[in-house]
Amino acid sequence: MNPSQTLPLFPLHSVLLPGAALNLRVFEARYLDLVRECGRKGCSFGVCLILEGEEVGAPAIPAAWGVEAAIEDFDVGPDGVLVLRLRGARRFHVQSTRVRDNGLVVADVQWCERDSDDELQPEHGLLGTLLEHILEQAGGEYAAAGPAQLDQAAWVGWRLAELLPLSEEQRLALLQEHDPRQRLDRLLEWIPDFDVPEQPL
Repeated sequence: MNPSQTLPLFPLHSVLLPGAALNLRVFEARYLDLVRECGRKGCSFGVCLILEGEEVGAPAIPAAWGVEAAIEDFDVGPDGVLVLRLRGARRFHVQSTRVRDNGLVVADVQWCERDSDDELQPEHGLLGTLLEHILEQAGGEYAAAGPAQLDQAAWVGWRLAELLPLSEEQRLALLQEHDPRQRLDRLLEWIPDFDVPEQPL
């Protein structure tokens, strides 16, 4: 079992996924303090979906599953607000939470096992083809993805979870699933609900 760790949380109305990028505007004092603390100690923080409450004001109630956020870059916008470029890293399960005097939610978390490097199975081949088509159309940072990545079950699952028009509740459900193949099974079930181009057989 992975050891537990204390992790400050940044609850949002969106789910951060492993490997995905997220731009985050930071202006509340508690979160500016968090960023300074992370910079000083070289530590990270966690992003969880808000179940109840708002991103500003009173502390929100976060989901019990989240993803570690690594700060890749930062800038100051034209309005003077700090903008962070985050990248999703490890998944975690929240064991307990408490609120600091400044309103920052801090959690004791259990780290999840890292995804296996399982290859895409034949029953999930449609998903690999679909992702390849999406990446060809969308371009962006994944445009250079090669056959090795497109044949990796975990990578295909997380990228589809990021790029398909899922609800945040669906992304949270995938975040709670430990088996990459089970995530792909769920995505296959949801495919008929999406307006995506048909793929040749």
